[in-house]
Amino acid sequence: MLEIVVEKLGMAPWIASYILLPILIFAARILDVSIGTVRVVFIMQGNKRLAPLIGFLESFIWLVAVSQIIKNVDNLISYIAFAAGFATGTYIGLIIEEKLAIGKVLIRIITRKEALELIDFLKEKDFNFTIVPAEGKYGKVNVLFSVIKRDRLQIILEGIKQYNPNAFYTIESVKSATEYPQEISRRRFAFLSHLTSKRK
Repeated sequence: MLEIVVEKLGMAPWIASYILLPILIFAARILDVSIGTVRVVFIMQGNKRLAPLIGFLESFIWLVAVSQIIKNVDNLISYIAFAAGFATGTYIGLIIEEKLAIGKVLIRIITRKEALELIDFLKEKDFNFTIVPAEGKYGKVNVLFSVIKRDRLQIILEGIKQYNPNAFYTIESVKSATEYPQEISRRRFAFLSHLTSKRK
């Protein structure tokens, strides 16, 4: 394939081998590693449709890149391009994963002082949460749990920074979660209110 392109463009063989080929390998690795990161995200979210399709595309691009390496086994620049593409693709994949903000996360907040202001903040922003008293190494603490959509995580982090900046918190990915009973009731109430208003 590369030979055909070189022939049609009238390109010098050394330019194709040591410039064009490494650039193509570098780009292919960025693409397949970035796609791989997105595939992992979909797997963690239990998406059975998109994950296999993305996996197919990822494998195909990887095979194309590796086949070119094998054909040009004595080309050191291609090896460097392959590794550099993997590193760059990993970085870009992390950025894409962060921007997508797909799925839900569990945030666990542990604070030594009362979290009344933070609780009010969460209520104001319409977050569901559970808070329980607990015992830590240095005495009594409060542990607050909340399962939220990932794209709303930054709102809670800003609330922690504002009201409980010394709080310890952890964030974990959640594959699946049922809805809070309050949320289900709220939706039913809204639906019933809608039907009632239509009848009137």
